[in-house]
Amino acid sequence: MNKLKFEELNLSKEVLKSISKMGFQNTTPIQAQAIPEIILGRDLIGQASTGTGKTAAFSLPAIEKIDVKNKSVQVLILCPTRELAIQVGVEINKFLKHKKGIKALAVYGGQPINKQIFGLQRGVQIVIGTPGRTMDHIKRGTLQLDQLKLLVLDEADEMLNMGFRPDIEKILKFIPQKRQTVFFSATMSPEILKLTKRYQNNPKIIKVKKDKNIPTDINQIYFDVDVNKKTDALMDLININNPKLAIVFCNTKRKVDQITKILSHTGYRASGIHGDIKQTKRDKIMSKFRSGKINILVATDVAARGIDVPNIDIIFNYQLPEDAEIYVHRIGRTGRAGKAGTALSLISRKELYLLRNIKRYTKIDIIEQQLPNSNKSNISFSPQINIPNYKYLEKRAHQIFGRIKISLDEDELSGYLKIMNKFIDNNSSSSNVAAALLKMIIDFDHKKIQRSKLY
Repeated sequence: MNKLKFEELNLSKEVLKSISKMGFQNTTPIQAQAIPEIILGRDLIGQASTGTGKTAAFSLPAIEKIDVKNKSVQVLILCPTRELAIQVGVEINKFLKHKKGIKALAVYGGQPINKQIFGLQRGVQIVIGTPGRTMDHIKRGTLQLDQLKLLVLDEADEMLNMGFRPDIEKILKFIPQKRQTVFFSATMSPEILKLTKRYQNNPKIIKVKKDKNIPTDINQIYFDVDVNKKTDALMDLININNPKLAIVFCNTKRKVDQITKILSHTGYRASGIHGDIKQTKRDKIMSKFRSGKINILVATDVAARGIDVPNIDIIFNYQLPEDAEIYVHRIGRTGRAGKAGTALSLISRKELYLLRNIKRYTKIDIIEQQLPNSNKSNISFSPQINIPNYKYLEKRAHQIFGRIKISLDEDELSGYLKIMNKFIDNNSSSSNVAAALLKMIIDFDHKKIQRSKLY
């Protein structure tokens, strides 16, 4: 079974009206196969990745299973991240636009819990939540699951990878044994199979491969870089391209922290996000990124899920992902709304096999280019011998001047001015002194960077 019209499925006219107004006519393969099975009440395992339409595959039948007269929670959808929970909640509320008497609420960490408690007390039938916050509400007694009909685990493999299994198993203890359980997962790992054997009853298994939606309007380039010179190369490329908004992708939380620290110490408007950063802080960082107050976001793939920011000029792959599909998902964040985008990858010799896998998967020839000034020592900072290239100096000076302007506006400088005037009278011109101070700041910043580099 491939595609059907939504009218061919057993969906209510109100839901069909919402679907039609959203511009959808035909189902995706996962929707065509999963929706009838879930409506029938069967347990199900859907092996499908992001972008296959799986949210509608479980949301639409979940809506149809709700008893409108019962204001208790009847459907619980667990998601691994706050961003995904919000995304699913938004989608379900779109489907509910013409379906009166059904309410859905997303509960997640980082949002004031009192606001969520108020929403739950008003009566909702569908709850979308992250495992931690869901368990928190259960402990407080603000979330009752004794009348639950359907449990959905969305991106179950990611929840296990993120260490949520204990929370999931605790939540399952508060759910009636006579229920319908649906898992959606990109992979069918042994851990997933253990969960399904324990908590599902003769599940129907549906496997759907995602249609490759390879972006063709993105300029994809890679640079062969020694692993110890990647950070300098990244700063070179940022300076030359001067992006208004850019994302730097790393594979680990530790690397995100390292690169963020280096860029910040060098004067770039950069911040990092990953799973260990508190949600309130992540929200603030994302708000600043969307508004342009910071223009470089350093991120892991998990933390970047659900991020949809228009006008991203460049995606930098500081490290290539193991999965070629993740590479496609990364670069798809640039070049939107008819605009051409750019994806620049820094690749060490050990990562060349990953590049070959990506090329085979995308069937696109990712072009190799030489790094700027690659025949020289790039940006070398031996303070006694080498001088940084002029473009780099100009960029750094501009950043430092910005900090100076703030100080001129906000700080009391009279004491410093008295000392400086005395020094200039006895020694040199103000221009020479300013240039010497600028050099000292740049050299000092670089020494901090060198101490931060842990390759």
